[in-house]
Amino acid sequence: MKTNLLCSAFAALMMLTACKKADGGEADAADAASMEMVEIPEAVSKETTADAAPHNTEEYDRIVENDFKDATSNPLSTFSIDVDNASYSNVRRIIESGNLPEKGAVRIEEFINYFDYNYPQPAGDLPFSVTTEVWNAPWAKDHQLVRIGLQGKKLDYSSVKPGNLVFLLDTSGSMDDPNKLPLLRDAFMLMVDNLPAGSRVSIVTYAGSAGLVLPSTSVDEKDKIKEALQSLQAGGSTAGGEGLELAYKTAAANFIKGGNNRVILATDGDFNVGVSSRSGLLDLIEKNKGNEIFLTICGFGMGNYKDATMEEISNWGDGNYFYIDNMKEAQKVFEKELLANLFVIAKDVKIQVEFNPEKVQAYRLIGYENRVMANEDFNDDTKDAGELGAGHRVTALYEVVPVGVNFETRKTDKLKYQKPTVTSGNSGDLLTVKLRYKSIGEHKSLLIEQPVAPVSVTPGNDARFVSAVAGFGMLLRDSKYKGSLSYDMVEDLAKSGMAGNDDFKEEFIKLVKEAATLSSKKG
Repeated sequence: MKTNLLCSAFAALMMLTACKKADGGEADAADAASMEMVEIPEAVSKETTADAAPHNTEEYDRIVENDFKDATSNPLSTFSIDVDNASYSNVRRIIESGNLPEKGAVRIEEFINYFDYNYPQPAGDLPFSVTTEVWNAPWAKDHQLVRIGLQGKKLDYSSVKPGNLVFLLDTSGSMDDPNKLPLLRDAFMLMVDNLPAGSRVSIVTYAGSAGLVLPSTSVDEKDKIKEALQSLQAGGSTAGGEGLELAYKTAAANFIKGGNNRVILATDGDFNVGVSSRSGLLDLIEKNKGNEIFLTICGFGMGNYKDATMEEISNWGDGNYFYIDNMKEAQKVFEKELLANLFVIAKDVKIQVEFNPEKVQAYRLIGYENRVMANEDFNDDTKDAGELGAGHRVTALYEVVPVGVNFETRKTDKLKYQKPTVTSGNSGDLLTVKLRYKSIGEHKSLLIEQPVAPVSVTPGNDARFVSAVAGFGMLLRDSKYKGSLSYDMVEDLAKSGMAGNDDFKEEFIKLVKEAATLSSKKG
């Protein structure tokens, strides 16, 4: 409309000028006078003001929810672990701004893995413990939930190897907002204060072109590192691919054998110059995989946030992914959980669950849609999977339909030449959990196997709270499997699952209430 009005005004001006020329008047003087007198219509200036407001160009991938699978014809479920939790903090930001999120912004496994659970520390030399639990699903009568929890071994600073960290920081014009570059500077200075002794930091920035702002510097010189961070200013376009390439080269040049070598990319994800397509960025990362240089991605800001791109390249780069929306979140990521987020203790961690069709009719994995793997990939050590950090927790949740419960699922025709039989193990097991992982520096995986009995227990605090978090994600995604879920049910489950003081869990309950209010207004 704005363009049409401007064109109309310009056309009227041209017609007036042409008439004056035809009448033999002083064309140039008349033209100038006409231009001074013509006013842009009021509607044009109003629309111009409206257009001056920032456009929302945030991008999220479409997530196809995991369906129920028949346990007879599809007894195996295989996926890579995921320690990311960016989806939850990003959705929190969206809800707190007065909006419900797009469905693609909600990755339920990242909601679940955002919170603390009471998992035991691993025994002996194992890098993580495995906890399983079965209880009745609160939203579906006669269904059960099965929780698989991994707890990485916690390390103290005296046993942490030094880090060779390359801060790859987006200083393009799109970062010129208070919740972007200024917050980024404060967050990274907080991280510098908490890095173990012997660590080194380099800073690479990118805006139009990439540059090394700070060569590898010992954390003993904190003031020098902080001064370099404080000097950063936003401006220019975003040469993300070029910056990523320089960051990897810098990390390789300062490689610490046996240490934690990592690129930490902080951006709003608006890659728009140079290698900017996902395929181009993934190809760039592919060249550096296998070199024991890990990748962490920290998202900042809103409006042009590219969640889908950042989540995929963090997965591809043996990395993890966080969204920093305030200093409280920065303290969680870079102070409270620093070792878990930056120091890997197990690589390529995969989970494979085999369901016993004598006990399980159907099952579905809640979340992890973009981490599902082919069953054959479980034993293939060349197939990449997720990394587990020191003290990290990972939780997977299955919804299970026991045999005998009235339920319809998609089935294939019965096999003519094969008959499923129990070849080993206890036919009374509900399922068996198998995990594969590689120790740091190793290329051959190790196997852990643990059967789960079909005993449904009264859900404890953790079980109730994880049910609430999963249910919240299902409501936000309007899951076809949400059953009797409601925001009131989620709130009640969360409150009953609180154990002691936990600011983040209390904040979750407030978020559920806000989402309920927004949903009622929308509906």
